[in-house]
Amino acid sequence: MKTYRIASIPGDGIGNEVIPAGIEVLDALASLEGFELKFQPFDWSSARYKKTGRYIPEGGLEELRKFDAIFFGAVGAPDVPDHVSLWGLRLPICQGFDQYANVRPSRVLPGISSQLRNAADIDWVIVRENTEGEYSGSGGRVHPGLPEEVATDVSVFTRAGIERVQRFAFELARKRPRKHLTLVTKSNAQRHGMVLWDEVFFQLRGHYPDVKTQRILVDAVTTVMVLKPASLDVIVASNLHADILSDLAAALSGSLGIAPTANLNPERRFPSMFEPIHGSAFDITGKGVANPIATFWTASMMLEHLGEAKAAARLLKAIEAVTAKKVFTPDLGGKARTRDVTEAVKSAL
Repeated sequence: MKTYRIASIPGDGIGNEVIPAGIEVLDALASLEGFELKFQPFDWSSARYKKTGRYIPEGGLEELRKFDAIFFGAVGAPDVPDHVSLWGLRLPICQGFDQYANVRPSRVLPGISSQLRNAADIDWVIVRENTEGEYSGSGGRVHPGLPEEVATDVSVFTRAGIERVQRFAFELARKRPRKHLTLVTKSNAQRHGMVLWDEVFFQLRGHYPDVKTQRILVDAVTTVMVLKPASLDVIVASNLHADILSDLAAALSGSLGIAPTANLNPERRFPSMFEPIHGSAFDITGKGVANPIATFWTASMMLEHLGEAKAAARLLKAIEAVTAKKVFTPDLGGKARTRDVTEAVKSAL
């Protein structure tokens, strides 16, 4: 029997509710499909940070590297500054394991309503550069506390980093029915890094004559997402731009509670990490109403990455069957609890 070793990092907030639900569904699915998933939990979280001063213990990444994939919940706590938690846990994994392609699909699942009148036209995949750019970590602060204090965050774009994520996006677009790729930049104002993004894109597109392309400025693409969603398919953008656009895409699709994410190292030199988009959501933590759909869809993406395409498709079909029956948690306007949705998906499998 094929066996996969999965590192489980629930992290903070509702991560500790949706990741166990995801593991429960994955175990049920694996038994039906004839493979095994061995999960090993890691207590890396804000609670651990407050006890020990570190999210990741010494040697933690070396230990994590032994796994086939990472199943991640969320990081962030009200009593820990956001930049401390993000740079303490998620970013060291993404950057340390060169997970440079962050992939976020968006569409309106059956039964779900959107505030957008033409939401049925949403069928997007946003590809986010995930290891450099605006989240490079370069910069600093000078003269702290003084009126003359200066803070800098330097966006670092490399030709190699831009080219590899854009090639990934071209290859992904090529596999989709519409074969259409949109580059999003802000090269009218950011005349160095963003212009390099444009130049690399224009050079690469000659190698993909079967893929239709367009370039749209980041402020303009927000209006296109709302007014002309059918004109978009695969979108590739920098770390910050795609981070923001993918949250908008999730909201337009009905809820942040349904949106999945894959942090991929496409060359598979390191394990890839799979996480729901919604974050730790401390406002609903412990209430039993967190929407596990994003985690289940993320789990489907993880199975596809592991080579279990049939099981991945089966899980996504079960998710769609449950949303079609409107088994909804409060974020979608329903009264179901996390446990209700989990049981419904297991039954649908």
